[in-house]
Amino acid sequence: MMRFCKPITAIICLSMASITTAQAEKLFSDSSISLLHSDQYEAFGREQQEHTFFTFENVTAHDWGGTFFFIDANQGRGSAEGQDDVYGEFSPELSLSWVSGQPLSAGPLRDVSLAATYEFGGETDLNNYLSGISLSWDVPGFQYVNSAFYHANNSNIDNDLQMTLTWGAPFTLGAARFLFDGFLDYSTAESDHKSELNFTPQLKIDIGHFSGNPGVLYAGIEYAYWRNKFGLSDEVMDTESSVSALIKFHF
Repeated sequence: MMRFCKPITAIICLSMASITTAQAEKLFSDSSISLLHSDQYEAFGREQQEHTFFTFENVTAHDWGGTFFFIDANQGRGSAEGQDDVYGEFSPELSLSWVSGQPLSAGPLRDVSLAATYEFGGETDLNNYLSGISLSWDVPGFQYVNSAFYHANNSNIDNDLQMTLTWGAPFTLGAARFLFDGFLDYSTAESDHKSELNFTPQLKIDIGHFSGNPGVLYAGIEYAYWRNKFGLSDEVMDTESSVSALIKFHF
């Protein structure tokens, strides 16, 4: 884990490294593999391309905070020279309620955490380090709602600020169970790039529920709205508005 650390995320990394098995309690862990396919992804030159993404995700929750990791492998027709394009993120959080021994909750606010994200890979071989705070909220009808505010130390563009919202809301219609989840990223404009807005929700039906295995196999769609993709203006790349077919297996 320490190989991900930079001075900007050292507090979180060192704190997590000091936690022993005897001190920490794992509350939840889940891994999944997803397959997404669409022919509506925007590319350089204002053209649409067809891509297939394989995604591995892992999320854990502990009494001290939690971690989220994912990695995408793009095997689309638009990949450079037919090669796979790999991109991933690792995001640890350290609960300040756990650190202080005092609950930092008030009204709908559930907790406050130190937060960091390491972004790596991609066709431009980026290595970005984000650090900030994350707020978790109690919102009726939602399993979770989180808002994070980061300073981004970027490898290929000027540093900027980023806000990230994540949510998950299960619901039922008759005998069917659904999950509506996703994220919204907003990053500020700087001298060499535009501000970005990436809104990506997923709507999935729990197929496993019908065979007595709820929460294992989902199918549905992902919608991606990405304004100024990669910080580029509409003169170079249109705003992405794509719908992808999705299947997701949890284990």
